[in-house]
Amino acid sequence: MKRILVIGANGQLGHCLQKIAPKYHELFDFNFTGSSVLDITKHEDIAREFQDYQPDFCINASAYTAVDLAETEQEKAFTVNAYAVADLADVCESHDCTLIHVSTDYVFEGNTNIDYEEDNFTNPTGVYGASKRKGEELALDNNPKTIILRTSWLYSEFNKNFVKTMLSLFKTKDELGIVDDQYGQPTNANDLAEAIMSIIEKQAKHYGIFHFSNYPETTWFKFAEKIKEFSGSDIKLNPITTEQFPTPAKRPMRSTMNLDKIEKKYGIEPRRWEHSLEECVDILKHL
Repeated sequence: MKRILVIGANGQLGHCLQKIAPKYHELFDFNFTGSSVLDITKHEDIAREFQDYQPDFCINASAYTAVDLAETEQEKAFTVNAYAVADLADVCESHDCTLIHVSTDYVFEGNTNIDYEEDNFTNPTGVYGASKRKGEELALDNNPKTIILRTSWLYSEFNKNFVKTMLSLFKTKDELGIVDDQYGQPTNANDLAEAIMSIIEKQAKHYGIFHFSNYPETTWFKFAEKIKEFSGSDIKLNPITTEQFPTPAKRPMRSTMNLDKIEKKYGIEPRRWEHSLEECVDILKHL
């Protein structure tokens, strides 16, 4: 039976992988580790876990994701998102383990109207994106059996995210201003978890960088409007510009990714974000 080590088990993706793991109990053995068990920045933690468990696949679902805080915590962002990933990839290579590492659309500058393909030039606008891009490069350098999955605007019924924040604000506010000039692809972390397991089921034979998200593109405002619709809220939402909502870290204005490669190589067909969002909001209604 193949063994799967999941690092970052307490994050959104980690929770979603735990949720679907029982479906695969006859095919795979899972070992879910949170930061209290395995600190990805500590080589001895990684080495010990690999020595004890001997995984065939390692899913790195851990990351430093505080986009704005990263502007003042550059060292911490790079330590977690780049240098620790390099070490993890190196250990994977020494154990002949396939690494599946999750990255972000924020590696792109976001100044084009063309959907980004995997080999397009990256030029991150902030420290978070730069640290994730460095992690991609180091992982691929250190372990040829590495799969990078870039995703975007991740949400789920777990942990803190845009959907849960909106639903919470809908209960306490009469109206909200939401940015309507930044474009991306909202992605349900449950769909990302299913995509990862589909790759593993197919023996993860195609390595390198892949894009995975729901589709098509939308703006934060239109995303929020759908959350409002599915939740039955009567809040007033107002479209605003990025200029009207300044943040410490500059966001890509349009970081839409082309999803053809993962469909061609692995047969994975992404879902429309509206369908996945409706399912998530329905789950949250009953929690």
